[in-house]
Amino acid sequence: MKITHRNIILFLTVCLVFLSFLHLNNGKINFDFGLIFKSIFNFNDSIQQEIIFREIRFPRTIIAIFAGTGLSIAGVLLQTFFNNPLAGPSVLGITSGSSLFVALSVLSGFELFSTDLGITFSALFGAFTFSLLILLFSYFVKSAVSLLLIGMMLASFTSAIIQILQLTTPANQLKVFTLWGFGSLQQISFNQLFFVSIVFLLGISLLTILIKPLNLLVLGEKQAQILGINISNFKFVIIGVSSLFAGLITAYCGPISFIGLAVPNICKQLFKTQNHLILILGSALIGALLLLICDLIIMYLEPIMLIPLNGITALIGSPIVVWIILKKF
Repeated sequence: MKITHRNIILFLTVCLVFLSFLHLNNGKINFDFGLIFKSIFNFNDSIQQEIIFREIRFPRTIIAIFAGTGLSIAGVLLQTFFNNPLAGPSVLGITSGSSLFVALSVLSGFELFSTDLGITFSALFGAFTFSLLILLFSYFVKSAVSLLLIGMMLASFTSAIIQILQLTTPANQLKVFTLWGFGSLQQISFNQLFFVSIVFLLGISLLTILIKPLNLLVLGEKQAQILGINISNFKFVIIGVSSLFAGLITAYCGPISFIGLAVPNICKQLFKTQNHLILILGSALIGALLLLICDLIIMYLEPIMLIPLNGITALIGSPIVVWIILKKF
């Protein structure tokens, strides 16, 4: 049997469905489809099983899928845009920008900025601001390695500011921000899912206008312009969509490293194509699968030790990044 892109996509989809149910069913209380329906559409807050499923399990599974998908798609967009296999939300400092503005919101003490909407807006604004900074630097720096170093320096700069802020922050606010900084899929509630889903679907819908320009951009900026692509407008859409995904995920899950960097490269090796419809779809599925696997590992190890999400993603992603460096540079 010939292995085609369609077959791989189908296989990944089946794996995602299986892992999603495995993730939902992880715990002492087993669920069934009746419980799923009741918990979402006919919720009874006096039934313990429905409370556990609605407030803990279901949001955790959905945000794992959203986070893996969003960060991976952002990685594909940035790697194509900068023509650099080591580009990604965390490496280029975009996630750090989100973290900085979330820190300013959480540690400022102003109640308005500490709300869900305030933190989300801060994360999105930070991601977009630092994306524009990277875009600005890309006009002056032509070397891919130099641009990556600038991204790392931006991350160091934001880390220094956050450390200074932490020194003057009350203990309760500091604890909240520190736990957020470890990365977690448990910080979102069922009621927050509606807003997250709307913003996430907005980002997905914008991807429909990017597929063709991304495929043409592979040929080079000049060739893409000749074929009718407005590069200036296209750059801002790319930055906007990447920032939307990175900022949204960072706001609700904390800074998650390596997913946006490693997954697109895995996808390119698996599919061997420059068709961005396949790359985006494949990266979305692989990213969701990888983050579900990481969180399942955390769940299984909870009785022994508590491991932050960033710890697991770093353990898996670091060897992949080293492999990319050895292969590409």
